[in-house]
Amino acid sequence: MAALLQTDLPDLQLLSRGKVRDVYTTSSPDHLLFVATDRISVYDVILNSGIPDKGKLLTSISLFWFEKLKHIIPNHLVTVNIDEMPDEVRQYREQLEVRTMLVKKAKIVPIEAIVRGYITGSAWAEYQKSQTVCGIPIPERMEESQKFPTPIFTPSTKAEQGAHDENISPEKAAQLVGQDLFDRIQAASLQLYTAAAEYAESCGLILADTKFEFGLVPSASAGQDELILVDEVLTPDSSRYWPRDQYEPGKGQPSFDKQYVRNALTAAGYRKGLESGPNANGKGWGIDDIVIEGTRKRYKEAEQMLKSLHS
Repeated sequence: MAALLQTDLPDLQLLSRGKVRDVYTTSSPDHLLFVATDRISVYDVILNSGIPDKGKLLTSISLFWFEKLKHIIPNHLVTVNIDEMPDEVRQYREQLEVRTMLVKKAKIVPIEAIVRGYITGSAWAEYQKSQTVCGIPIPERMEESQKFPTPIFTPSTKAEQGAHDENISPEKAAQLVGQDLFDRIQAASLQLYTAAAEYAESCGLILADTKFEFGLVPSASAGQDELILVDEVLTPDSSRYWPRDQYEPGKGQPSFDKQYVRNALTAAGYRKGLESGPNANGKGWGIDDIVIEGTRKRYKEAEQMLKSLHS
């Protein structure tokens, strides 16, 4: 089974290639075509290796959460039915089926909205140095992977491809986007995380942290633009999922997300500054077949567990 690393849709205009998604314009001026490839990135670097069917799994999980959380905030999804998409899209059905969304065109808010329910990853690293997370004071004597008393909102910059996102303070994020918009994003993010974490736990998963992205679209009524949820949502690419029955604070946790790939690359010598590959070979980083298959199985298991209550 080959991974789809890049789409080939010559009759459509490519707008951008992101870390995972290829985005195209369509004949509909209000819509874009989002295609989830099988690319995988670690620490904001796209790897040479892909994960077969990863894009299909990401799309399936996003669709599940878009539907489940739509009562909290609207999202950019229009349709996943190829037959309901513009005529010029349908000829590429074989490439696009199950991995493609037609979405509303939105003005993207230039911050990433990260909500953390547990202390892990970069949050744990910062806490060990300064007892803060993104500059926010955190209680003393916390252990790695411990649950926060309440979830915390820790925004980051939204970097261009190839650059690294940077954690920033809530005050800095408010300066970037304006206090009113920041407050709306923070409130929506915490509400989304709380609802998703509660549901995930009922399925045997701990949602340790996640990243949301938001956009603005014209409102049907006069006044401020409408805030909507965009990109992907609550996938193993944008979230940390841990098996609840194996949870043990005080150490790193087994996971159903990209941490498995991060660990494999770190063991192979990856670190920031070596994005071009070991020994500056210019070929970039890849992962072996065992890691590829292990990652695919973890993503698939997360999808199955999340949907278990609806089967």
